[in-house]
Amino acid sequence: MDLPPVLTRRLGPRGLYTLDASSAAATTLVCFFAALAVPQGGWTEPIWLSAVVALALGLPVALRRRWPFHAVFLVVAASMLALGAQIVPTFAAAGPAIALALVFYTFGTVARDWKGIAGVVVGGLLISACMVVPMLLSDEPPSSDSPSLIMASFFGLFATSPAQTLGFAIGERRAQTAERNEQAIQKAAVEERLRVARELHDVIAHTMTLIVVKAAVGNHVADTSPAEARDALQVIEKTGRAAMLEVRRVLDMLREDTPYAPTPGLDDLPGLVEMASFGGVRVQLDVAPPDKTTMEKVPESVGLAVYRIVQEAITNVVKHAAPAECQVSVVVNAAEVRIEVNDDGKRPPRPTGTGTGTGHGLMGMRERVALHGGTFTAGPRPEGGFTVRALLPAGGIA
Repeated sequence: MDLPPVLTRRLGPRGLYTLDASSAAATTLVCFFAALAVPQGGWTEPIWLSAVVALALGLPVALRRRWPFHAVFLVVAASMLALGAQIVPTFAAAGPAIALALVFYTFGTVARDWKGIAGVVVGGLLISACMVVPMLLSDEPPSSDSPSLIMASFFGLFATSPAQTLGFAIGERRAQTAERNEQAIQKAAVEERLRVARELHDVIAHTMTLIVVKAAVGNHVADTSPAEARDALQVIEKTGRAAMLEVRRVLDMLREDTPYAPTPGLDDLPGLVEMASFGGVRVQLDVAPPDKTTMEKVPESVGLAVYRIVQEAITNVVKHAAPAECQVSVVVNAAEVRIEVNDDGKRPPRPTGTGTGTGHGLMGMRERVALHGGTFTAGPRPEGGFTVRALLPAGGIA
C-alpha cells in the first residue's frame, strides 16, 4: 500500500507534543459537549460528572505515543462507562469515537501482531455491548436521532478498526523504511571497508615490492659494493617513509574529525614513475594532453583509479619482470580516460587476455574499472612482455 509521504513522515518531538496536546484538548471539548447532551426522557447528570468523563476520554490522547496500550485501555473503559451509563447519549457517540480513533491509530502503529487484532476486537465488542444493552433494557422507544440497534451493534468496530488499520499500514511503512535505511548504512560501511582495503593493498603491495627488491640487491652487494648497498638502503628508507605517509592518509579517512587529505591523481604519476625506477624498471610516461587544465577536470575518483591502476601495473612489472622497460600511456579526452601499460619483460604466458587472471593485483584493477563502468583487459604480448589496458569514463569533462 503506497501512502502519501505526509502520512509517513514523522514530526519532531516538539511538533508531536504540540499535536498531541491540541488533539487532547479538542477531544476533551467535543466529549464534554457530547456529555452535556440529554436524550429524550433521559436524566441529566451533574456538570462535574460530564467534565470528568470528558477528561477521561480526552486526556489519554495526549499520552498515546508514550503509553499506547494504557491509552487504549483508559479510553475504552471511559467509553464503556460513558455510553453504558448514558452519560454520553448514543446519538452523541461521535465524541467518544474521536478519542477511540486517535488512540487506536497510535496503537496500530506499535501493535502490529495478534495484540493489535485482539485489542480491536475486544474493545469494539465491549463498546458495542455498552451501547446495545441500555437500548434493550430501556422501556422508552429510541428517539429519532438515536442509531439503530444494528448500527449500535457494530459501532465499536466502526470506531476502532479503520484507525487501527491505518496505523498498522503506516507502522509497517515506517518499519520498512527504517530497515532500508539500516541496510543502506550497512552497505555503505561495507563499501567503505572494501575501499580502504583496496587502497591499503595498493599502497603496501607497491612499496613492499620495491623494498624487497632493493633489500635483495643490498644484501647481494653488501660485501662487494658497500656504496651500492648504501644506495639500496636509502631507497628503502625513502620508499618506507612514503608508504607510511600514504597509509596514514588512508587510515585518516576513517576518522570523522580528520579532514580528507588530497587523494593521488594524474598529477602524481611522475612521482610514481620515479619510485618505480628504484626497483630496476625504466618507465616512460606519456600523458596526453599534458596540460594541467584538462587533468584538473578529471573527477577525483577517476584520477585516483587511474593512479592505482598504473601503480599496480608497474608493481607487477617490478615484481615479475624487472629489470625491464615499461611504457605507460594515459590519454584523456572529454568522454574517457585510456590507460595502457606495456613492458618487455620475460614472463611465462598466462591465459589472461580478457582480464580473467586470479592474482590480487589484476583483481583489484578489474574491480576499480568495474566500479566506474569501464573495461579492463590484461595479458601477455605476442612479442613478449605483458600489457594492461583500461578504459574509464571521464565523467563528462569538457
